[in-house]
Amino acid sequence: MDIPQERKILTQIPGPRSKEWIARRDGSMPSAFPPIHAIVAARASGAIVEDVDGNRLIDFATGIAVLNVGHSAPDVIDAAQRQLERDTHTSGVTANEPTIELAERLNALTPGDFPKKTFFANSGAEAVENAVKIARYAKGRQAIVCFDHAFHGRTLLAMTLTAKVMPYKQGFGPFAPEVYRLPMAYPYRWPSGPEHCAEESLAYAIDEMHKHIGEQNIAAVLIEPIQGEGGFIVPAAGFIKGLADFCSQHGIALIADEIQSGMGRAGRWYAIEDEGVVPDIVLTAKSLGAGFPISAVTGRADLMDAIHPGGLGGTYGGNPVAAAASLAVLDKIEREGLLERSLSIGEMVMERFHAFADRYPVVGDVRGRGAMRAIELVTDRGTKEPMSAEAMNAIVRRCLENGVIVLTAGTYGNVIRLLPPLTIEDALLDDGLNVLDDAIGAAIG
Repeated sequence: MDIPQERKILTQIPGPRSKEWIARRDGSMPSAFPPIHAIVAARASGAIVEDVDGNRLIDFATGIAVLNVGHSAPDVIDAAQRQLERDTHTSGVTANEPTIELAERLNALTPGDFPKKTFFANSGAEAVENAVKIARYAKGRQAIVCFDHAFHGRTLLAMTLTAKVMPYKQGFGPFAPEVYRLPMAYPYRWPSGPEHCAEESLAYAIDEMHKHIGEQNIAAVLIEPIQGEGGFIVPAAGFIKGLADFCSQHGIALIADEIQSGMGRAGRWYAIEDEGVVPDIVLTAKSLGAGFPISAVTGRADLMDAIHPGGLGGTYGGNPVAAAASLAVLDKIEREGLLERSLSIGEMVMERFHAFADRYPVVGDVRGRGAMRAIELVTDRGTKEPMSAEAMNAIVRRCLENGVIVLTAGTYGNVIRLLPPLTIEDALLDDGLNVLDDAIGAAIG
């Protein structure tokens, strides 16, 4: 479905039809899972979402990093439709061709030249849960190490691994045992300054694992190479490499959660590639399926095969329609050079973000890689006091009212993150950034 790739506002946002549908939604669905924006989409293509009132909005959210190849990519839709005509589901009763082929492709794409195997599930949280199961079983150990500002999902174990209490964990305990959290190497907020961040955070992490957990008890260290919901935090250079070396020395599995940062978002197939590190297990979801529910756990063959037959499973894991769509996603990224496009988008965004920082004293930090970019907003650059929720909401609301969908992120809720499709045209990207520029300026007067 082709939609003109331009912003167009016909009614006040949210419009009357969106309000009607949201009222119906509120009467039939739980308030615990509201839409981030109170608009109702009618159709979408490329970088544009059209709501039920006919407003066309530039999408800098893409389903929370699900649509790196854009909304309703025709080649992805065609692949899914072809598979729908052949076979929709057999669970694990029989194997299917698209899933086997997709496993082969992911085994080749993920970092490392060693033999690998892939297990499929339906969501990022399921991938996390299964990766932990695999690591614990294969290593014969129980402890899992994770980090501040992390987000790994909302199921019980994944929620335990997630750092932020509100809204993800409040009231849902007790949590899963044998999970240990360490400080993230967060350069902007490291107490002694970014120049000391990598060395001090790594030394602290290693000391804690040695003294309070015991290397011999740790099954895996789980880390996002670039933290997503935590605010697009890029760990200080050398931190992940130091963790990887420690894991290698002590027989600990290193799990890279690439659910948000993978599939070209950060300019590589996987963000961990920029760290010069080869993980034992890599997790993929979100943009792998371009909107179809699928996730993957790809790991060293000896780890993946350690578990007894039947020890891993799930009714819908490896669905052939989702797998066919995923294969088309991989083809599209390769054919259209979207890894390179991600880098050029990132350069354009960072140029604008640095200009924002020059004009607006509320911009405390600009960061990211590839097309995974963010600005952290503060009330004072000296104290780094986070911008208030009211001011952040005003920025997001003004963007929406002027036809641009943006998302916040971060433990303090003070980060604007951009997740435009990697297929977005330069003019549309620039238009959306102009709207964000105006919204920040208006928020601070």
